Amino acid sequence: MLSRRHFCCSGAIAGSLLTFDRAFAADQCTAMTPDRRAAISPDDALAKLKAGNERFVSRNMRNCDLIEQVRATAGGQFPSSVVIGCIDARVPPELVFDQRIGDIFSARVAGNVINDDIVGSSEFATKLAGAKLIVVLGHSECGAIKGAIDNAELGMLTQLLAKIEPAVEEASKNASGDRSSKNKAFVQEVATANAKLGREKLTTMSDVLRDLVAAKQLKIVSAMHDVATGRVTFIE
Repeated sequence: MLSRRHFCCSGAIAGSLLTFDRAFAADQCTAMTPDRRAAISPDDALAKLKAGNERFVSRNMRNCDLIEQVRATAGGQFPSSVVIGCIDARVPPELVFDQRIGDIFSARVAGNVINDDIVGSSEFATKLAGAKLIVVLGHSECGAIKGAIDNAELGMLTQLLAKIEPAVEEASKNASGDRSSKNKAFVQEVATANAKLGREKLTTMSDVLRDLVAAKQLKIVSAMHDVATGRVTFIE
């Protein structure tokens, strides 16, 4: 039989754990401040996203008060990372990295292509706004990649898909089998090559980003998101 003392002690322990859980949740959901962001290195920013994706795939995402975060960030934003991703509805960066309002700068365009506007936005987010990390995020089963492989043409989309052609050529060097969108392995190879080339293109096109990387104030990586599992694999 459990004693009254046991129940009292159990209640005290449970109360302590609840207080700890609330404090931990509050810290995890606290909006980024200039001081907190200043203490984060590029590697820390990368670890933060990796941990967030692990929470996402393990179904252990943070439960934050988003309206409170809206209020907390109304006077300023201090994201530590930039994610350049595709417009695909299955790859929302804030969700797959378990980030919240004010946590990341998110730039999205079909095929996560790198163009002048994306580069300029990245320069703003890093040099002016202080982000420490850029992730060029590709994903599996990408429609834009498939369109580029098959030389699809449709209005202004034709020009966008042309920017993926270098990745098609790169993947074709060692590809085997059918080089069409029906070959899933080839589509994946092109998507991966596109993310890698996108990372390289950022510093090729921008002296600002290149100088930040050289000064170790910025890290640029590429990554691939699996739409079937939610898992993000980083290609550093």
